[in-house]
Amino acid sequence: MYNIPVYKAQNLKEKPADSQLTFGTRFTDHMFVVDYNVSNGWHNPRIEPYGPLSLEPSTMVLHYGQAIFEGMKAYRRQNGKIGIFRPLSYLARLNRSAQRLCIPEIDETMVHQGLIELLKLEQDWVPGSKETSLYIRPFIISTDPYLGVRPSNTYKFMIILSPVGAYYPEGFKPVKIMVTDKYVRAVRGGIGHVKTPGNYAASILAAEDAKKQGYTQVLWLDGVELKYIEEVGTMNIFFVIDGQVITPPLEGSILGGITRDSVLQVSRKWGLDTVERRLSIDEVVAASHSGKLQEIFGSGTAAVVSPVNELKWRDETIVPGNGGVGELSQKFYDHITGIQYGLLTDELGWVEEL
Repeated sequence: MYNIPVYKAQNLKEKPADSQLTFGTRFTDHMFVVDYNVSNGWHNPRIEPYGPLSLEPSTMVLHYGQAIFEGMKAYRRQNGKIGIFRPLSYLARLNRSAQRLCIPEIDETMVHQGLIELLKLEQDWVPGSKETSLYIRPFIISTDPYLGVRPSNTYKFMIILSPVGAYYPEGFKPVKIMVTDKYVRAVRGGIGHVKTPGNYAASILAAEDAKKQGYTQVLWLDGVELKYIEEVGTMNIFFVIDGQVITPPLEGSILGGITRDSVLQVSRKWGLDTVERRLSIDEVVAASHSGKLQEIFGSGTAAVVSPVNELKWRDETIVPGNGGVGELSQKFYDHITGIQYGLLTDELGWVEEL
């Protein structure tokens, strides 16, 4: 056990009603913080009031983007307790991102303890209505005041918390996705498989173009041949073609989503024909023309499972199935959220209750 002092906020914020919750706009009263320097490693873990950071204008993260982050959720379960969905999987992924960005790996045991203590302090912020949760954002930034490209010698790790509603305004309703071959997100050997801010900054222009045309998100193709499906801006993507559940493989340019892994595990447990393989946009178009494209859905921490009722590819409009919520999309969503909210038995041990 680590000694984690708690410095409580003097003035507490008014908590919003569940009906007022959007995504990522409100934050709780406290945050978990750990510092790093070369002499002491990761040290001084503490819980302190949520508030502004003091950074010099030359701070390296502002210029070179050496930073990583994660996103997970805590839920108000049917029994009234608070549960965190697969926290250790998310912390392990944070350290995989750290390796790629030359950031010292953080002690997962210490962070896990800090997260639990922070959630206990902030438990009244966890909403209880359907499609609400407490979003958990761990992140690391480089903090040397230095202009020059090299790894920083100092870092700051933080966890902030945000009560949220549904990620997409549509909620659990089908969304429209635009496929782009004008822009690329990542290539193998790059940083597409880790959670670092630059990946998301690079996606904004394409996402704005899609929104102007009435689409919710962008579906990226591979960065070399511009033909193979990769992922959506904030989700991994699944296709159901002629009874087979298909998602692109993790080959170094796609983020290994924890919800993606959850869907794959559940799908195989149910005995569905489930494969991870390269899938071209042309194959998707052909499956649509032949009537074999049954469903498309995304998976991610924020939305959990998000059905897709339209893909726009050049002059082609692809509508899977009957254009509504697919049977499997609904089934995966109900099953995973059922585990998260304590409505179903957690046979795989994914939820940690406080």
